[in-house]
Amino acid sequence: MSAPRTEAALAGIVLAGGQSRRMGRDKAMLPWKEGSLLTHMQALLREAGADPVVVSGAYPAFDGVVDVIPGQGPLGGLYSVVQTLPDGTAWVVPVDMPRLDVTLLNRLRDAPAAACAIFAGQPLPMRLRIDVRTRATLAQLLADPDGSRSLRILQQTLGTVELAELEEASGRLTNCNTPEQFKELVA
Repeated sequence: MSAPRTEAALAGIVLAGGQSRRMGRDKAMLPWKEGSLLTHMQALLREAGADPVVVSGAYPAFDGVVDVIPGQGPLGGLYSVVQTLPDGTAWVVPVDMPRLDVTLLNRLRDAPAAACAIFAGQPLPMRLRIDVRTRATLAQLLADPDGSRSLRILQQTLGTVELAELEEASGRLTNCNTPEQFKELVA
């Protein structure tokens, strides 16, 4: 591990390693603005000040981090990425939430100190403290063959601050899992 990042610098993690079964094609590569959902989410994190920005998933063109333990969902992707980052804090975003914006990321950044910060009722986006405890908790959750692969279980285990969702933010926290949902976002 390299030296910890300064408290002001957050890393960015884009969870893009899913199988996109409901979408029927790779969500990360769906067209959005001048690029794809993946390039859009990377750019959003950079605009918010994230450094570095790391992609979870088999995306060699984006230096994506392939899951160390395949088939474990977002928890497995997160586990793989945090092994590559030094201790510090990171924004964790899904690849399929293109209306997320810097204002909401900054609300998470500025939330009271806790291992995690989320918007009430939304497992993502999340601010996550990456440290020995977080890595060990992820490993423990993945080691249990009958255990949940839920981000919510991770958040409950680590301790989470839930921010009230601003009424006007609800559309910006919408993700798309099906072709119909994506069409609605594009419209």
